[in-house]
Amino acid sequence: MWAKAMAGGPTAGGGVVVEVREKKGPLRAAIPTMPFPLAVICLFLNTFIPGLGTFISAFTVLCGARSELISERGVCCVFWLNVAAALIQILTAVIMVGWIMSIFWGMDMVILASQDQGVPQDV
Repeated sequence: MWAKAMAGGPTAGGGVVVEVREKKGPLRAAIPTMPFPLAVICLFLNTFIPGLGTFISAFTVLCGARSELISERGVCCVFWLNVAAALIQILTAVIMVGWIMSIFWGMDMVILASQDQGVPQDV
């Protein structure tokens, strides 16, 4: 009875189904999907020492953590992109930009880990 509607196509009720996809830049797409406890530790570290959790997450890529960008650019490139993100966070923490970026980066790590493990989230 219920037909699957195609994106952009009309539905039985006359409405249109729209599909929205988030476009991520290379730095954001390089965030690794880690085990949930490690992602929480990285968030904690990023909250109190900007960039440290991001720097540690860079090494998880070398240990096999997945990232959206690995298939396109390779493990070494994703590692260096995460190191670059950590350095940006550390160097701009003085003007608060890096500290805020670091916290959001940690939150993204936790969100990716929770989606990977099926942990319910109220965001």
